[in-house]
Amino acid sequence: MFTNLEIADAMTIKLSDQLPEAPEFQPGIRRAPDRGFHLSRHQAKIALKNALRYVPQELHEKLAPEFLNELLTRGRIYAYRYRPQGRIYAKSIDEYKGACIEGRAFQVMIDNNLDFEVALYPYELVTYGETGSVCQNWLQYRLIKKYLEVLTDRQTLVVMSGHPLGLFPSRPEAPRVIITNALMVGMFDNPHDWEIAEEMGVANYGQMTAGGWMYIGPQGIVHGTFNTLLNAGRLKLGIPHDRDLRGHLFVSSGLGGMSGAQPKAVEIAGGVGIIAEVDYSRIKTRHDQGWVGMVSDDLEEIFRTAGEYLRKKESISIAYHGNIVDLLEYAVEKNIHIDLLTDQTSCHAVYEGGYCPQGITFEERTRLLAEDRERFNQLVDRTLQRHFSLIKTLTERGVYFFDYGNSFMKAVFDAGVKEISKNGIDEKDGFIWPSYVEDIMGPMLFDYGYGPFRWVCLSGRHEDLVKTDHAAMECIDPHRRGQDRDNYIWIRDAEKNELVVGSEARILYQDAEGRIRIALKFNEMVRNREIGPVMLGRDHHDVSGTDSPFRETANIKDGSNVMADMAVHCFAGNAARGMSLIALHNGGGVGIGKSINGGFGLVLDGSARVDAIIKSALLWDVMGGVARRSWARNENSVATSMEFNRNRRGDAQITIPYLADEELVEKLVGEAVGKQNPEGVKS
Repeated sequence: MFTNLEIADAMTIKLSDQLPEAPEFQPGIRRAPDRGFHLSRHQAKIALKNALRYVPQELHEKLAPEFLNELLTRGRIYAYRYRPQGRIYAKSIDEYKGACIEGRAFQVMIDNNLDFEVALYPYELVTYGETGSVCQNWLQYRLIKKYLEVLTDRQTLVVMSGHPLGLFPSRPEAPRVIITNALMVGMFDNPHDWEIAEEMGVANYGQMTAGGWMYIGPQGIVHGTFNTLLNAGRLKLGIPHDRDLRGHLFVSSGLGGMSGAQPKAVEIAGGVGIIAEVDYSRIKTRHDQGWVGMVSDDLEEIFRTAGEYLRKKESISIAYHGNIVDLLEYAVEKNIHIDLLTDQTSCHAVYEGGYCPQGITFEERTRLLAEDRERFNQLVDRTLQRHFSLIKTLTERGVYFFDYGNSFMKAVFDAGVKEISKNGIDEKDGFIWPSYVEDIMGPMLFDYGYGPFRWVCLSGRHEDLVKTDHAAMECIDPHRRGQDRDNYIWIRDAEKNELVVGSEARILYQDAEGRIRIALKFNEMVRNREIGPVMLGRDHHDVSGTDSPFRETANIKDGSNVMADMAVHCFAGNAARGMSLIALHNGGGVGIGKSINGGFGLVLDGSARVDAIIKSALLWDVMGGVARRSWARNENSVATSMEFNRNRRGDAQITIPYLADEELVEKLVGEAVGKQNPEGVKS
């Protein structure tokens, strides 16, 4: 076998043999709970060796006990000693070392994900969603930074579940970084085996925008929630397209795990919102930011205040410090009418701390997670069952409930409530209540190609962001569709609504043509030195990047909702067309084994090369998903695909489905299956 000296001599990019100083943890910064220790003796040995392989042998004697202690007391090896001291945040791109613009741009994005003001658990590298991480540990962070500092435009950095595999020769038109996260082999693609793999240091839950280095703070989900609420109001409450949610009550839960965007979104939409949250630190963060108008643990006071604002038709957001189940019990008991009801806790990680059981404090939740996972899981299941029962009562009274794509209904099903399944057997036909994608985002936005297009002004200058806002407005025709009007108003009022947390970033729902127009305009502005370089990207709950039957593809009804072809092709197609960064993840916003999503990042440097990438890659990134939705016979996607084919004749074509006669199919299948299965038993 080789010696460690020979191994060290074979690498020029590596961690130093100088031991960093012991870490200092700043008081008041939210910390991840102890995830618990679940490894066998053999697995623990491998986990320790897996962490030690990043550092020179002369440091092993000192670091091995530290790493093992972290594993036993925190449930993961984070290598805290290797976190850079002080604040990590998105600096101007000019302040980073790098041999190419993309290498410096990605460092901006990574550091933004770990900003104290942005990240959920910054010391544990968790950006959002309870477990969504930039990478697994600070060893990986340091090594990734070293690679990005030397990355050239003729190299590609490969990152596998947080581990920088290495630099490989490529061409200038190839991606500069390729990322994958938690791509478990099918047999082991489940939460238990993933947790073991993560504990051993071989898997990372990327959540796409965390591990894909594309998070822009809670602003991203503010816009998604804003769009969802407005369109839910139009669909279910009869609100005209030129009106908002004034005089209507929205109730939900979750103010941090999935970003805490809901109170800000309901205020922008003009409604009254009550959001439950058990972790007071998350409430405080949102209140200090001005994203929550009022805080109380008194339900009588909360609903009295909400009623006053409803009568005045004025907007307010109220944070309830307590459990959502307690809040709903109060609403049922007092017969309080709620217009729109959802949940936005981290139910994709329901047994990892993303959902807090009723009847215990947040602190007791954290203790049970570490010390008595079996008891914790029992309490979670019991609370989910009660949560379901209350929502069922409220919907029978006329409340519109929708799952916000956080795996809430799947979690209820897993807790033993088979009644929530449409077919009473499994999840393949969906649930008795809609996902927000089924009723709202899918048919009204995704099927047309509208999705969460986003950008970051890498200069860090706020004036650059203002200039891009104005440029984006010029590219939107507010009279084309209601969706365009909503997004025009959104970008018009973005500055007033003070949406920036962390980097100078913006999100704007746009279709394929809209994204291309805006991106080309931005690249022109960079070329003319009106602004500094810009990073383009998107969220995972978009048109084409994610296959998830419980979220993004919940309105796919042709049986292909269990397939992951679209996300993989989106990833591969973006690579082929030269996106700066491409990423493929397991889990997304709904949990391991329930989603595959592909994302991208594109650095706008003002070049003609990037103009060409915009025209081909952004078109593919959106229209690949529209085509898939069209093939599933989604009406608005069929219409969009037909228009695409007419406009692109001779250049491109989408295969469009012929529509079968419903009566013919019903007659033939009814007769044939009736003979084969006379008892009507599901097979």
